[in-house]
Amino acid sequence: MRRNFVYLACTVFLGLSASAVQADPPVAPFYEDVIKMSPSGKLGQVMKKEKIGTSIKGAQAWKIAYVSSDVAGRKHLVTGLVVAPLGAAPKEGRPIMAWGHGTTGAAQNCGPSQVLNPAVPLNEYFLIGGNSWTDYGIPSIEEFIKEGYVVVATDYQGLGGGGDHQYALAASNAMDMIDSARAASSMKETGAGNKTIVYGWSQGGGAVLAAASMPEYLNKKGTIADHLELVGVVALAPHDIAIMLPNATTDEDNAKKSLDGLIKMFTGNVFDFSHMAMSMWGVRASDPRLNLTDIFTNDGAKVLDEVIRNKCMHAVADTLNFNFSNQYKALLKDQITNPLNWTKAMIKGSVNPVKPVAPVVIYWGNKDTTNPPIMGKLYQEQMCQMGGNVNRVQLPGDQSHFTTPGSSAPLYRTWIKERLEGKPALNNCQQASTLPS
Repeated sequence: MRRNFVYLACTVFLGLSASAVQADPPVAPFYEDVIKMSPSGKLGQVMKKEKIGTSIKGAQAWKIAYVSSDVAGRKHLVTGLVVAPLGAAPKEGRPIMAWGHGTTGAAQNCGPSQVLNPAVPLNEYFLIGGNSWTDYGIPSIEEFIKEGYVVVATDYQGLGGGGDHQYALAASNAMDMIDSARAASSMKETGAGNKTIVYGWSQGGGAVLAAASMPEYLNKKGTIADHLELVGVVALAPHDIAIMLPNATTDEDNAKKSLDGLIKMFTGNVFDFSHMAMSMWGVRASDPRLNLTDIFTNDGAKVLDEVIRNKCMHAVADTLNFNFSNQYKALLKDQITNPLNWTKAMIKGSVNPVKPVAPVVIYWGNKDTTNPPIMGKLYQEQMCQMGGNVNRVQLPGDQSHFTTPGSSAPLYRTWIKERLEGKPALNNCQQASTLPS
């Protein structure tokens, strides 16, 4: 009876959507133009920009489109925001803060720069003060502008610049962040120097951990700005998929066990299932050997591709909940196929097991059920063993995934200021194995 109901629901859904638009959803003219452009410039090169208004006192802002690349070495265009102080910059240039946002979706219109007034403080969908269907804005933007910093906020590849978004592939997202800093540095209007901090939350938290372990990409020559100096990494409730997949690439059996376990971890409710499905959609976008039908049923793959391609995060979850209720797991195949190629692609796109090039601080909340804090704990243990400088800080009180950005702000602003002043960064590496998860 259950499978008949799901089959009927899926068939009805597919029938209703048969005449739906299969192409990407509509976007504003700025993004329409970018999608048609070729990413033929240098990494970080700004290919299009448009000055926009901002309510941030003493600031000026632009939408930009710049060149970046992904884990396969393919160039693409990325959109985002740059916000800089007005007035003359100091002789050494202004520090750059590169922000990596949390999950907004994988459709072409899900980039945070696309909302009507994007250059504002972070505004979260789930919190009482949220006023939009998505998360947008930049944490601590007002304070950073007062301090004289240049702030750049990438949308990530696929969220306004064309192509399929490689959601949750931290390495691709990290390249977009690094190249966003190069883009901001290259704009004469910003007065940016070379000292750079990357900070990010959730999806962006994973991206900054990945960026910290990309010395070759950070030191590439022939970019639009070869002189960046990464001096600090701030990860808010980050993810690290690779750390959760030990031995996942040794053979097909271990790969299947690892992938089955990961999928099970994120299928407890339709909201987590939506994240998982979108993650698999993003991994598939990075590797031509992968198909959604390796993991999902034929009908399930069709449904998920259409929904994820056309809707942003919360609308994806609502759509799956409405159409499948508590029977969403029936979209999964009984037996995964091609698991080894999947785990190889996931690990390739995750955090490299390489000593971080700059001090890292992780802030986490004890009530975070979205990105299990154990990932940050295992990451710290791994990187500390390599000699990395990683501090992991539990936030005071009961903090969820969604209260982490606000509750951590006073702490990371002080930490950032100390890194820019050249002060040594303290860590709790010696206690890492005994710290709570």
